[in-house]
Amino acid sequence: MSETPLVLRDDKDAVCTLTLNRPDKRNAVNRQLFREFRAHIRDIEENGAGIGVLIITGAGDHFCAGHDLKQAPHADALGWLRQEMLTLERLARLSQPVIAKIQGSCYTGGLEFALSADVIVCGESARFADTHGKWGLVPGWGLSQRLPRRIGQTKALEMMLTCQAYTGTEAEAMGLANYCVADPALDAKVAELAALMLANSRHSNAENKRLIYDTDGMTLGNGLSHELMRNAGFDPAMRQKGKAIGDGGQDG
Repeated sequence: MSETPLVLRDDKDAVCTLTLNRPDKRNAVNRQLFREFRAHIRDIEENGAGIGVLIITGAGDHFCAGHDLKQAPHADALGWLRQEMLTLERLARLSQPVIAKIQGSCYTGGLEFALSADVIVCGESARFADTHGKWGLVPGWGLSQRLPRRIGQTKALEMMLTCQAYTGTEAEAMGLANYCVADPALDAKVAELAALMLANSRHSNAENKRLIYDTDGMTLGNGLSHELMRNAGFDPAMRQKGKAIGDGGQDG
């Protein structure tokens, strides 16, 4: 086990930042990094009431170059792959909004990490690619499902079949990244979005996420029924604000 944490955690003002910390390897993911990441996700699930937004990023000049292919496969390769996939699914299903902050490489497994976030914000230095095909691999962390849902089937197939890299500007244009900004402005843009999210009801943020993800793939009619019949209702903490609106206050 590494003495240096492979995932750094910083909690400040209701924002938790998890930083993949193998900068000398472009933050390539090995099993120990994944174990540490999974432990943080579990802790946020169980003890994260004070966290309003989660930010995922990478140390140094890169987000994540993907899975560390130099590490020998796990003895139970399929079982470990399932643990990895379920960890990213738990990341996606957190009640808190999740922002991926990306510069430099965001390749293959790193792209799968990013796709598990709700919002992707990148710098102009960002390069996005799915290179499974270069190594004779197929996705196992959700890329074949999340990528086409984010950018459409035809563009996802283009990325997966060509293995070519796309710039941050191209990623924004295809809808892969929500925003692409100059690298020096990346921290400020992420902080701006986090502040906007934190200003809203955490109940609403969590329930909006749940409704979007739970109804993915439903017909419109079934989705409307789900929204109505499984609606979590009003945030109790916001009743006074709602009363003020009802008494003549303004919504906004």
